[in-house]
Amino acid sequence: MDTKVLDYRIIIEPEKYADGSVVYVAHCPTLGISDYADSVEEVMRSIKDGIQLAVESLAAEKSEVPTDEVQDQIITTARVNFPMGLSYA
Repeated sequence: MDTKVLDYRIIIEPEKYADGSVVYVAHCPTLGISDYADSVEEVMRSIKDGIQLAVESLAAEKSEVPTDEVQDQIITTARVNFPMGLSYA
């Protein structure tokens, strides 16, 4: 069976709880799935499994399987100055 490699953008953010513990939340916006784990490595394994399951499910249903064209995207951040004394979220 021939296979094709599909690329998906994943965003990982730490989430702190009131008790001081931290988990890492991974989002795959293109497929609308998320997962969390205690480490970046664990959440990467878990979200990859979730992506694989989502892709297989969509293909089995003969639904469109959306992908990210990551080679055509520019993903970056921007730092801006924020006035001291004001509050932000």
